[in-house]
Amino acid sequence: MYILRKPMALVGIFVSALAPLFLPFLKVPIKGNWNLYQTDASLFFITYGLLALCVLAFFLRKVSFYRLCTKIYLGWCVLGFVAVYFKINNYFGMKFVDNLLSSTLHLRWGWFFLFFGALVMLVSVKKTVVAQAEPEKTAEA
Repeated sequence: MYILRKPMALVGIFVSALAPLFLPFLKVPIKGNWNLYQTDASLFFITYGLLALCVLAFFLRKVSFYRLCTKIYLGWCVLGFVAVYFKINNYFGMKFVDNLLSSTLHLRWGWFFLFFGALVMLVSVKKTVVAQAEPEKTAEA
């Protein structure tokens, strides 16, 4: 049986909802810092779709479904980070151009808060241990 720690879950949801909108995820020369939407729009929409599933499970009080959604959400965040990293470092398939591109584009600190929010959501579900009562012992005469 699982218990949902609601304040912790809400903190994770709010951090995960605000990070892609306002925090920098990529530093692009001349244009400045980009949030997740400017980095990759499809990644942005899928991220918010998965976050919406987590919020739906939270409000419907389906703890096991919420736990599953948070695991999927965390996996998606890791997959998105890896995809952006490899896209920066292997964009054209030509070593010289890719090295030039990877030296000018830099990942920013917004990823940390996206992972932090996903981890807080994941840890907000706690497994409870149900102790079984021992049967009463009868006194033997």
